[in-house]
Amino acid sequence: MPEYFLDIAYENISYGSDEMNLKEFECCTFTNCNFSNCNFIAVTFIDCVFNNCSFSNAKINHVALRTVFFNHCEIKEVNFSMCDKLIFEVNFKDCNLDFSKFYTLKIKGTQFTNCSLVAVDFMSTDLTEVIFENCDLYRSEFSKAIANKADFKTSYNYTIDPTKTKIKKAIFSQDGLKGLLFKHDIIVS
Repeated sequence: MPEYFLDIAYENISYGSDEMNLKEFECCTFTNCNFSNCNFIAVTFIDCVFNNCSFSNAKINHVALRTVFFNHCEIKEVNFSMCDKLIFEVNFKDCNLDFSKFYTLKIKGTQFTNCSLVAVDFMSTDLTEVIFENCDLYRSEFSKAIANKADFKTSYNYTIDPTKTKIKKAIFSQDGLKGLLFKHDIIVS
């Protein structure tokens, strides 16, 4: 049975590889914590907030993220696709998620604000109504994704093939149109 922690603030902690295993955190806040060495197993975060934390290269297999907010976090090369899919609800603000994976996840309504999303794998992901606000999507992959009603209006550097990605009623700026026309070798000026 997992250990249960409620409404605790954690600060300036570097966690070892197995320290977080078999634990459930609810309404907890983590500030300036380092999870980079963690190999998470059977961990649940419910209504938790992470501020200025590092998850780069962390193994988050079998983690449940339910209404979790990441602010100013370093989350490079993290594979979210191995997380518990039952209730997966996350939001990111001012985070670096370069080279991370959301492959096949349902992240409807997720908000990415001021994030670096370079080479992120969104293949076969449900991005319905996702908001990408001022995000760098350079080399991110959207093949077979569902991005209906997604908002890309203020984001940049994306290339999305409308023949391989569902983008019905998605919002783009005029400047972003070149990212939709790249495969046709059309010059938009």
